[in-house]
Amino acid sequence: MNLKSRIKLIQDDITKLNVDAIVNAANSRLAGGGGVDGAIHRAAGVELSEACSKLNGCSTGSSKITSGYKLPARYIIHTVGPVWRGGNSNEKQLLESCYYTTLEIALQNKIKSIAFSNISTGIYGFPKPEAAEIAVGTVSSFLKINLLPEQVFFVCFDEQNYNLYEEILGIKNDDRLI
Repeated sequence: MNLKSRIKLIQDDITKLNVDAIVNAANSRLAGGGGVDGAIHRAAGVELSEACSKLNGCSTGSSKITSGYKLPARYIIHTVGPVWRGGNSNEKQLLESCYYTTLEIALQNKIKSIAFSNISTGIYGFPKPEAAEIAVGTVSSFLKINLLPEQVFFVCFDEQNYNLYEEILGIKNDDRLI
């Protein structure tokens, strides 16, 4: 299976996807919050909050896994992206680490399909163009040397992120999945 066929771009609600795992752009307490994190916690149910409270948080650039509970996805991989502080506080390396540690967890758990949200581009303020480049670059590099996950979805809720990924991935409009 070639690299291009393993990466897909969709504009949708990540909580509705029937994949092995979805990736939550979490806070360091894994406590639920705003944006995609809050949406995932609401959709997964109270059991997710209970499970996350037992994980003792998660450091920036790291990832932890839980069940998907009431979601169609079997697992949720929670990753803590960096807050943008102007680009001189290792934000790029920390964001790369989010993607890499998430993919490592997916590999260890034999996850075949995974859907990434746009990590750190909401309230954490990471510039969307740079974040998209890091996401695509890190995932592509990982997939070149690993057979799992077989399918990676970049899930964009907003049009701006979708257009950025579309350009980076070289997807034509007729290839668009919605």
